[in-house]
Amino acid sequence: MNKGRKSVDILAENTYNRCGGDFVQRFLMQELIHWKEKENRKPLVLKGARQVGKTWLMKEFGRLYFKKVAYITFYNNQRMKKVFDENYDINRILMNINIEAHTEVTPEDTLIIFDEIQEAPRALESLKYFCENAPEYPVIAAGSLLGVAIHSGVSFPVGKVDILELHPMNYREFLIAMGEKQLASLIAGKEYSVIGDFSEKYIFWLKNYYYVGGMPEVVDYFSRNKNYLEVRSMQNAILEQYESDFSKHTGSHELPRIRMVWNSIPLQLAKKNKKFFFGKIREGARSKDFEIAIEWLQDCGLITKVYKVNKPAMPLKAYIDFSSFKLFLLDVGLLGALSELDAESILEGNAVFVEFKGALTEQYVLQQLVSDTKYKPYYYSGEKSTYEVDFLIQKNSHIIPIEVKAENNLRAQSLKVYCNKFKPESAVRISMMDYQEQDWMVNIPLYAICNL
Repeated sequence: MNKGRKSVDILAENTYNRCGGDFVQRFLMQELIHWKEKENRKPLVLKGARQVGKTWLMKEFGRLYFKKVAYITFYNNQRMKKVFDENYDINRILMNINIEAHTEVTPEDTLIIFDEIQEAPRALESLKYFCENAPEYPVIAAGSLLGVAIHSGVSFPVGKVDILELHPMNYREFLIAMGEKQLASLIAGKEYSVIGDFSEKYIFWLKNYYYVGGMPEVVDYFSRNKNYLEVRSMQNAILEQYESDFSKHTGSHELPRIRMVWNSIPLQLAKKNKKFFFGKIREGARSKDFEIAIEWLQDCGLITKVYKVNKPAMPLKAYIDFSSFKLFLLDVGLLGALSELDAESILEGNAVFVEFKGALTEQYVLQQLVSDTKYKPYYYSGEKSTYEVDFLIQKNSHIIPIEVKAENNLRAQSLKVYCNKFKPESAVRISMMDYQEQDWMVNIPLYAICNL
């Protein structure tokens, strides 16, 4: 294979790659290819939480689409940190990269990767000089705690970098990892008549995705072994690593508050009204006591905040109620692990699990919205919270209400109330049912959210 080929038409050929014995595809690869081809390309910053696959994706991108890769990690690498501390002479920096990466960096055909760049603030700042003085050298930088580092005073080269964000694997990527590439392709092709014929297979894998989630290491293991106990053990290890980061990178004053917010999320999502209530963390808690803790978790990419809007009108961003929001974890599998849900409850269901099923489903839908669509989700509730629309998205010039149903329940009462009041152009119910079009609403299967 010619790794220097630039044509995007080899995407389908190249992005299905063997990893641990199974096929892996990350859809963000296409965005990386687009970045490579851009005429006004800037250095790229790849954001994302720890263990979502940033390092693998960068290296795989370099392997497939460049002749050479110069990989530099700043984790426990004092020598390379000092290189950037001296000055921003690009030629001198490139000479040091050559030595460290054991390769000769040449323009356009060598991908330079700076990993764990939050450990070297001046390396992050150097991206400005690569942009201005050496744009012929493609550079990608990534860091798991980059958002935290920036808010801690690290200078970010605003306007001098392109930015992409990597999330845990979405449901379609999970299907491909399970060897179900054709099922994934059917979804993207909107072949609903055929999709309906395989609904049982989609639902089978969907329930497995609820349990396994989208953390790449866990998905890779499950694709080869199908061992649910070990999956949960791996998820717990990831959660422990995140909690270790809490103590390593925060002070003693904020640490307990971060832990309280983090551990309260399953409880918050289990409520019928999923708005985040500070009183559920501890009695008498106030928002100002936990604002920094929530911001820290956001900066790490560990949670997503979905704001309520006071009015479902264009643009949604103009009507945000900053005092009302819902918090979700980055991954549905990790939510199950944090909630100590067993595999049998999720895969087969039981009476105890009924109430939390809605929380798990809404977490799943949110995860697909942020990772497999272009829309930023909000939510809306009526006066005195008499009804709530789970999500709102802005699609072109229209505001689309979305109601989430965990099973085949066709009653969309809140959605009906909303539609009677605001008369939206279209409305969406997401459920286990097959695709259906009604006079006032479209039902999209839970496994086809990307088709919003």
